Amino acid sequence: MALALARKYRPRSFDDLVGQESVSVTLSQALDSGRLTHAYLFSGLRGSGKTSTARIFAKALLCERGPSSRPCEECLHCTMANENRHMDIIEMDAASNRGIDDIKELIEHTRYKPGSGRFKIFIIDEVHMLTTQAFNALLKTLEEPPDFVKFILATTDPLKLPATILSRTQHFRFKKISRKLVHRHLEHILNLEKIAYESDALEIIARSGAGSLRDSLTLLDQAIVYSKEKIDIATVTGMLGIIEPAALDNLLDAIFHKDRERILSFIASSTEYEAEMIIDELTLHIKELLLNREGPFTPMILDRFFRILADARSLLHIGSDGEFVISLTLFKMLEALNIREIDETIAILQKELSSKGSPAVVTTPATAKRASSSAGKADMKASSPEAASEDGASIAQRGGDTGELKFKTLIAKLYDRDYDLGSCFEKNIRFKSYEGSTLSWISSAEGEERKMLIKHWSLIRTFVQEIYGLSTKISNIPAQKSAETSPGEDKKKADNISSRDDGEIARTERLAECELPDNASGSSTLESVQFPADCEKEEKEASIEKEPSKLLDEAMVKEAIELFGAKKVRIRRKS
Repeated sequence: MALALARKYRPRSFDDLVGQESVSVTLSQALDSGRLTHAYLFSGLRGSGKTSTARIFAKALLCERGPSSRPCEECLHCTMANENRHMDIIEMDAASNRGIDDIKELIEHTRYKPGSGRFKIFIIDEVHMLTTQAFNALLKTLEEPPDFVKFILATTDPLKLPATILSRTQHFRFKKISRKLVHRHLEHILNLEKIAYESDALEIIARSGAGSLRDSLTLLDQAIVYSKEKIDIATVTGMLGIIEPAALDNLLDAIFHKDRERILSFIASSTEYEAEMIIDELTLHIKELLLNREGPFTPMILDRFFRILADARSLLHIGSDGEFVISLTLFKMLEALNIREIDETIAILQKELSSKGSPAVVTTPATAKRASSSAGKADMKASSPEAASEDGASIAQRGGDTGELKFKTLIAKLYDRDYDLGSCFEKNIRFKSYEGSTLSWISSAEGEERKMLIKHWSLIRTFVQEIYGLSTKISNIPAQKSAETSPGEDKKKADNISSRDDGEIARTERLAECELPDNASGSSTLESVQFPADCEKEEKEASIEKEPSKLLDEAMVKEAIELFGAKKVRIRRKS
């Protein structure tokens, strides 16, 4: 009867071990130099060679020409060890013999000398499955066994072992076997078996083994039976129930060319596969594209794809419909191609601004250094009155479009700060002109809307000066008089605005005419600026003394009364 490939080609010497050079070299040197200890612990992934290494090490200890790192394979001890019938090599499965009674029986065996060899060797597999009581019973014997006793413990989970066990053993960690080594070993076995194969098919098997050589050999056994004559990609993908790499290439090509019909066709044909498997295969395929630098996708696009696939995996974990998740994922990958790169966005922005007649001021990493080096000189120049007048003249030369564009920016800024204020401003204020350093607009605000604009006048003026410049003055023209006013009279209108009937509006708008002092250029907020005395005087005059009978109707007074629970309020006029 034919043996499984994992048993038929089990390593019989340290040279046959695959991917565990550090372990094999250390044990070989210990055997050759005679520096042996009484207990060893082998830990690592399943199928990485722990039990095979334990048997090779036991055979090397018992060989008649040893202990040696290269057993003769001819003596009686080597023959019996290879046939798994040596009476002094005792293997115990801790998963099925995990109680304290089993350990007591093992300890009883340690009292007797070996039957024919120089050592009595105990190999305990899956040692982490022992109970706490069994571990405690083993401690003393493991620490000070007889000279002829050797312990070899094997486990896939060393973190479950007590610290007292770990401190009494030499710990060897078995690595995950690389895909390249597994692929090479599978080719070697198929050549010995004289079976035809495709290298890409073996690559899929090695990848599916996930670092376990035994798992890969088991899949290879299955593929040999399934394929009959030759192991190819179609056979392996059909056996494993995964999507062929060519189908994934076709899918990514459809995404790149934004071919929705081909994407929908893939979704319809992939219903027989598990959604999680499709996502895993896509992730691995994208990884291969990144490492091999193949395909039309940039690393930035592949990064977006990976994030989308990670989100899809989380959706599956919360119980979403698999077909819907796959459809959503593929169309999100399609949309990810529409996101522009930073350089492309800057170029488009510059083109749009230049087409509207406004200079494109965009800072890029290449120009940031040059901009910062000239920032000091520019600030000094901008703070002088001559520079302010030059700026106003240059803006006037660009045409009215620039002032109107900035006016739209002002409206957007007000909307961003306060939606109601922005809506009120846009509804009642209409841009008229921007000449020199004077911004003229036509106001049709009345009633509550007029009061709202007066209330937020300081904020509006601050935004105007941020957008148009600190030296900008505002000319507010009532709607009913705008038809009678020519553009050349705007400045005169602004200077004589105090002649209006409504004193409150007049005083508020005259405050806008006050030029900011020198300390305004370094101030970021309106409150930090010290205004001239005449401006402060007009602001004080703007406040009208209220009647004592109306003070109790003020919202702040009502809140104070409610807060302190006052039953009587006395109003005293300021002398």
